[in-house]
Amino acid sequence: MVFETLGSEPLDAMLRLRLTASEKERLREDADLAALSMSELVRRRYFGRPIIANADAIMIKELRRLGGLVKHIHNESIGANSKETAAVLVALKAYIESLSDDRQKN
Repeated sequence: MVFETLGSEPLDAMLRLRLTASEKERLREDADLAALSMSELVRRRYFGRPIIANADAIMIKELRRLGGLVKHIHNESIGANSKETAAVLVALKAYIESLSDDRQKN
């Protein structure tokens, strides 16, 4: 029975394994955070594919939005607060890169 495909290959083989209840719950929580099924989470971890936590993706999107607003303030104020806005933009960029690096490691 084929449930779905991965690329051009059907996912038609099953693996059963035993876990403790707490391990299963942790796996379910991690999968929920990444907005993946438990099976997909395990496949990605084992085969070294990136796992992007949904919370990180939402955070990065919000940080980029805030950066755009700060840039707008900078442009509208004709650079009156250029040191402050530049510092904020540098900090936002560094945090976005940090989150992106963490995502790539997982």
